[in-house]
Amino acid sequence: MLDLRDLRIGYAPCSESLELPGDRRRFCYYARKRNLVFEIARPTETYGVVVVTAVGDISVWKDYGRGNARIIYDQVDAYLATPTLSMKGLLRGVAKFAVGQNRHLVLNYATGIKEMCQRADAVICSTAEQQRDIQPYCRNVHVILDFQGGSVRSGKKDYSAGEVFSFVWEGLPANMRFLTGIRDVLLELRRKRKIAIHVITALRYGKYLNGRFAQRRTEDEAAKIFDPIHLYAWSEQTCSAISTACDLALIPIPLQDPVCAGKPENKLLFFWRLGMPVVVSATPAYTRVMQQCGLPMACQTAQDWRATLDRYVFDEQARREAGQRGKAFAERHHGEERMLAQWDEVFHSILGKPSDPAKSNCHPCETTERLLESSR
Repeated sequence: MLDLRDLRIGYAPCSESLELPGDRRRFCYYARKRNLVFEIARPTETYGVVVVTAVGDISVWKDYGRGNARIIYDQVDAYLATPTLSMKGLLRGVAKFAVGQNRHLVLNYATGIKEMCQRADAVICSTAEQQRDIQPYCRNVHVILDFQGGSVRSGKKDYSAGEVFSFVWEGLPANMRFLTGIRDVLLELRRKRKIAIHVITALRYGKYLNGRFAQRRTEDEAAKIFDPIHLYAWSEQTCSAISTACDLALIPIPLQDPVCAGKPENKLLFFWRLGMPVVVSATPAYTRVMQQCGLPMACQTAQDWRATLDRYVFDEQARREAGQRGKAFAERHHGEERMLAQWDEVFHSILGKPSDPAKSNCHPCETTERLLESSR
């Protein structure tokens, strides 16, 4: 393992408090486990390595050239999967500049991300599809998922269901609307069985620019989606217990949205670590992992959701088998030590190599095409 103790490391975070998931579930977790000292990165300072998150100011860091600094760009969103001239992409850069999140105007944010990848000595992403999209701009690309050790505090043991069958959904309040995609299926199911949805999320949120604007009460939005929905404030201390008290987890995703459909399997793995059975939308990542685990629980259409929910709502043994098989898969293939070693490899790949990516001897991950092929 490399000795990084004498290396000055700057970190361009998702939040100054380091409390957002993009901070505490990724580099900050790794740094704590490896006893690394780092500081909030300032462009006027000189560092050995700068780790730039997906929320970092790419208008500044893509041109950073002080000393012989290496840059690791942790870009976990599938923004490059959207058309270059998409309206959201064009507005994103303007909005980030207008509110001061980016110091300089980046007219086309996708272009800015590409330039950031070109500047980076290593890019970290979260799916094989993202890796494929990034490799034309940086040859040294690593797929690394979120650390989840801090949130997994209990495991499901009882797979029987009570009079009311309980579904659980966890995530950001703005994404709770994804439940409307299966609302009709849930209403049909409610004619056969009493059901309730339990949502673990923030109780207030901002709709735009990472929660900074248009504050809303989550309760008001939940009332428009389904009845009954029970809301719980997200907490690392209670999330596991609330989840495992429910019977089945739901992860619906709008497959027509390339950024949403391009998300990794982090949430699925979280529920699996708890021993929870999970029904998901058939995104590339979820489909691939479900196939690897041998579970038929990824849904492409409303009919898929209808048939899958009918099976697992009314079959306790099927829920038990799905939950236990998922738990074994997550522990075997996504253990913490393995993920720490992946971050170690990122640092190995850049230290001692020229900071100019064009001169780097880095090469693409050999597993990319195999992973992509397995999901076709």
